[in-house]
Amino acid sequence: MRINKWLILYLLIFITLGMIPYKYVHVTKLVLILWVTISLVLSSCKGQSEQHNHIKEHSSRADILQTNLTQNTKLQEQISQVVRFVFQDSRGTFWFGTQNGLFKLENESLKLINEIKSETGRNVTIKAITEDPSGKIWIGHTDGISRIDESKVINYYESDGLISNDVWSIASDHRGRLWIGTIDGLCIFDGKQFELFKLPDGQIDTTLAISSTTMIHSISRDYSGAMWICTNAGLFSYKDDNLNHVSEFLNFGSSIINGVYHSKNGALWISAKDGLCRLHDGQVEHLTKDKVAIGKGIGSVAEDMNGNLWFVANQHDLYRYDGDSIIKYVKSENNKGPVIFQIFNDQSDRLWLVGYGGAYRMENEEFLHITREGPW
Repeated sequence: MRINKWLILYLLIFITLGMIPYKYVHVTKLVLILWVTISLVLSSCKGQSEQHNHIKEHSSRADILQTNLTQNTKLQEQISQVVRFVFQDSRGTFWFGTQNGLFKLENESLKLINEIKSETGRNVTIKAITEDPSGKIWIGHTDGISRIDESKVINYYESDGLISNDVWSIASDHRGRLWIGTIDGLCIFDGKQFELFKLPDGQIDTTLAISSTTMIHSISRDYSGAMWICTNAGLFSYKDDNLNHVSEFLNFGSSIINGVYHSKNGALWISAKDGLCRLHDGQVEHLTKDKVAIGKGIGSVAEDMNGNLWFVANQHDLYRYDGDSIIKYVKSENNKGPVIFQIFNDQSDRLWLVGYGGAYRMENEEFLHITREGPW
């Protein structure tokens, strides 16, 4: 039980007054009463001040909690804070590769594929997604590759023969073989065993945090069935069992090739360290030379429904090429979008832009934020 100190003080006063000779009582009473009154007033002010400080502190904490709740709610709305890859398979199903794993869009509801794990059971970051001719979905991630056949998931690691668990790109050829690009080179998987596909060593890209002489940035298949391999040693093509080192014959300005985009009109757009090039009928056109300042190279490229070409430069800047002019997309405070890792054109000719900051679509030339609730 808490004892009131002022109650004890009053008791002591009355006891003391009872012990003082009568002739001094009136003076003593006045002094004591005045002292007690002043003490009570001071204590009351102090109590109110302490109460005010307590309320202020409580309010401050509430504000912080509310801010954190708002931020957490915003993060929870995201498919993921980092979406590295979006893919639409032949059935029209969307797959989202994120730093929090793989999500599949089913009946306009996102489902996390929990079975994709590292060899030690940890979560992985998804970097690449493709589909083979039989309809199986293949995933490249930070700890190997995974195959999804309807609802069944099978994971493959270095212990199964994969040359490296650090997978950056993945593609299927017309025979159903899987081409796997890693930080340690390229290998091919026929469903039973992994075979190293030897390529020349390139140079390390010192502008990136992660790079190697054997880095495979991306792999894709064109409409004729040829495989295109983008490496730090240049651009390669492979068809009818013949490997062609394209960069030895054509000048893309750099031996570091980040990607190839296959245009609907048959042209190839080459994302190189020194700029964006167009390859058509054996001729190379340097589109961005003397037009766009290049530091960290060209990233993802895709066309929109109107035939405009969109591309990322220096990992941050977004540009549009309408066939005549290159126009830099100016972001605003209310229309920032993500730091773009990938630009993707879906089967409905909608343009997706995903990266650090989540998933977006470009609609009416503005970023439309796509959360876990859509809009799909």
